[in-house]
Amino acid sequence: MASEQQVRQYLAYWLQLGKRLMTHNGQQAVKPASVIAGDRYSDEFEACWKLATSPEAGDCYIEGTTQTITDLLSPIWEIHPCARCAMPVPTRSLGLPPTECPCFDLPNWPDSQLPQPRSPINTSNSLQRIRDRLSRPSNP
Repeated sequence: MASEQQVRQYLAYWLQLGKRLMTHNGQQAVKPASVIAGDRYSDEFEACWKLATSPEAGDCYIEGTTQTITDLLSPIWEIHPCARCAMPVPTRSLGLPPTECPCFDLPNWPDSQLPQPRSPINTSNSLQRIRDRLSRPSNP
């Protein structure tokens, strides 16, 4: 079963690559200008997530996919890395996997020369861990 955090990350990663969130049963498309704001998701992304999980928005899904966000939050779906591009893709817990990754219509993807989509990072904590590692005495 995919956790809410995994589904949020799935949505955030694909939005970073330019995919849109299709809402109201595919009638509207939403694309936040930014997904990450420093050490957290942007307010625009948070509003997008709230919309994606709102019953009033109807079926919401990533452009080019058929699995809705509501489906992915159910026990029959898991999120795993794509074998082709390592991006998160939904797979059924039992049964056949989807026939294609959402990256199928992205030109020149995967591209190892570009930064990969990511989750928010707390820079202060990351630098603290590096400092702590460097200040540890080394074993001769």
